[in-house]
Amino acid sequence: MQLPDLATLPLEEKVSLLAGGDFWSTRPLDGASVPAVVLTDGPHGIRRQRADADHPGFHASEPATCFPPAVAVGSSWDAELAARVGELVGREAVALGVGVVLGPGVNIKRSPLCGRNFEYYSEDPLLSGVLGAAFVRALQSRGVGATVKHFAANNQETGRMRVSADVDERTLREIYLPAFERVVTEAHPAAVMAAYNRVNGIPACENHWLLTQVLRTEWGFEGVVVSDWGAVGDRVAALAAGLDLQMPGPDPANDAAIVRAVREGVLDEAVVDASVRRVLGLAPLAELAHESGESPLSAHHHALARELAADCVVLLKNDDETLPLARPARIAVIGEFATVPAFQGDGSSRINATRVDTPLAAIEGFGDTVTYAAGFTSDGTRDPEALRAEAVRVAGEAGTAVLFVGLRGETEGIDREQLDLPADQLALIQAVAAVAPRTVVVLSAGGVVSLEGWHDDVDAIVAGWLLGQAGGGALADVLYGVVNPSGHLAETIPLRLEDTPSYLTFPGEAGHVRYGEGVMVGYRHYETVGRAIRYPFGHGLSYTTFRTDDLSVDLTGDDSATVRVTVTNTGDRTGKHVVQVYVATAAGPVRRPARELRAFTKVTLRPGERRTVELPLERRAFAYYDVEQGGWAVAPGSYTIQVGENASRVVAERTVTLAGDTVAAALSLDSSLGDWLAHPVAGPLLQRALDAGATEKERQQSEADGDLIHMVASIPARQFLHFPGISVSADDLAQILEKTNR
Repeated sequence: MQLPDLATLPLEEKVSLLAGGDFWSTRPLDGASVPAVVLTDGPHGIRRQRADADHPGFHASEPATCFPPAVAVGSSWDAELAARVGELVGREAVALGVGVVLGPGVNIKRSPLCGRNFEYYSEDPLLSGVLGAAFVRALQSRGVGATVKHFAANNQETGRMRVSADVDERTLREIYLPAFERVVTEAHPAAVMAAYNRVNGIPACENHWLLTQVLRTEWGFEGVVVSDWGAVGDRVAALAAGLDLQMPGPDPANDAAIVRAVREGVLDEAVVDASVRRVLGLAPLAELAHESGESPLSAHHHALARELAADCVVLLKNDDETLPLARPARIAVIGEFATVPAFQGDGSSRINATRVDTPLAAIEGFGDTVTYAAGFTSDGTRDPEALRAEAVRVAGEAGTAVLFVGLRGETEGIDREQLDLPADQLALIQAVAAVAPRTVVVLSAGGVVSLEGWHDDVDAIVAGWLLGQAGGGALADVLYGVVNPSGHLAETIPLRLEDTPSYLTFPGEAGHVRYGEGVMVGYRHYETVGRAIRYPFGHGLSYTTFRTDDLSVDLTGDDSATVRVTVTNTGDRTGKHVVQVYVATAAGPVRRPARELRAFTKVTLRPGERRTVELPLERRAFAYYDVEQGGWAVAPGSYTIQVGENASRVVAERTVTLAGDTVAAALSLDSSLGDWLAHPVAGPLLQRALDAGATEKERQQSEADGDLIHMVASIPARQFLHFPGISVSADDLAQILEKTNR
């Protein structure tokens, strides 16, 4: 496609291209044969609104396959699975005439209460980034653009349009930015969506540090920065900061503001031209999105959605091998979620599913004796005691009771207030567990829920998350052992909400939310402080067993390493195992988490099969972000490479020593005396200057008062000069600084 020469376009026409032509499309340039590009919500399906639904409604959209949302994909720990979801969503985007998909979301699950956690992968940036990058690469292989979102620190829904996420730079760099960085640098998405919230007081859409310094200068992003819908406040400031496309549009008032800023010399027209070029760069995607191809109504896509969903299920508990269900079986299926499943969250990602499988119908399809009782209703229209009594009767007559419980109403825009299941569901679980020979609980929720008050009373617990439209069949496949569960927790399940690291600061107050826990997010916090939890990050059971042997770590230079470990399937079923590699260290001047996930992979093994897995650990796996030097640093010292069954249980480990970086802090008169004395060049020079001006008696007294230097080590050098008896002058320090810099 031949794009127009911007020199031939009037300023007003160029500016008009920097806002949407309507709610879902860019503005076309008819005279230059540049078509409009349709952008629409994902990421786990296509929400293509009908032509007559040009409003921000969430439900008037074309039918499309609802694949497993990110909360489920995160628990797969499977980059290949994330890629398959991305590729299938890309196919349906082409079929529905969509050029750019608004996904994936890679924000970190700072708190389990975030109402949009169902759209995000994990509490860990590596897991989120690897899965997000796999999704983007596969989706864009179909000729569709991806939009990684919401950049950045968009970790709550409360006050999301105006709240300031106040985050120190090390925490941003180590926790909240790396998933975006990986997607941008490895998968090269067509667009990045700037978030609603402020970051350290500056709106994300107007944040030059985020959108230009970090995203473009440091990471090399060359695509379009698009606003979240309605997120732009000051359009001129946003454009100057690096935001290219305002959505939705058109917006004549903001267009006029940009033109005026250019005419008055406030904004360089070159800034406008650069953004116009990037927006026009999306135009070829419109040619590929031609509303034809494989239909989203395809039964094949539904079957694939079922297959993918099954690999996202996490088996949390399985006492006495309650699962898989033995056959023939007498099963009591209990719970409204068995007939009216929760399979996706609400809001902008809501997909008009082509069909929906129910767990009850899928279980009945296996041919066993099945009885059903609702047990409760979400709308409260029926007597809860009568419903519970019926469920207890049905459970007592069955061999196994399978309870389907969970949450309804999880939606964009509203955070949760608690972790507990509704009271009527808690009462139902307790009542059924008291009479059923065996009790299985299947959870459907877009985030973790509390298991307290009933965990010890049931025999098996299955985390079914939100699995998409084929989730009912996927759950039945896992319950019956057609699929061996291989999911692992992508977020910790705490004992209490009060134990979560963000409890005291989420969701903030007076327009600010302080990320006071710093880098100690999720399992990093629990493992570092030794806090008891219900189930750790990375936990997941299988119907088979695995053994880990022969861990070796080879240093490969430049503070990097290669990890090799052998995994054996010691059971009698084919299964999938996740190899989790963590790094633990106390090296360096900053507090480090007890361990951090640094590599992972998922392997399929037949019974008795043994395989050696090799995983690289690049330099960043050992680094922390040094805010004083403004970059990543590897501290000299010992690093323990751990293979974990999960974040709490280490099954093998090896310790290596890294040379690391010898980085001397930049000194000034405002640096502390301790920093001066510790500096490899300035320290000895300063010590000699101090000794030269002291008498023998003063030197002896100084040696005797060894603790004195520690007591004053934090004083700035310029203030130290004014202490009585100090013979070093400001000129002396200036000369030392000159020698140090040389």
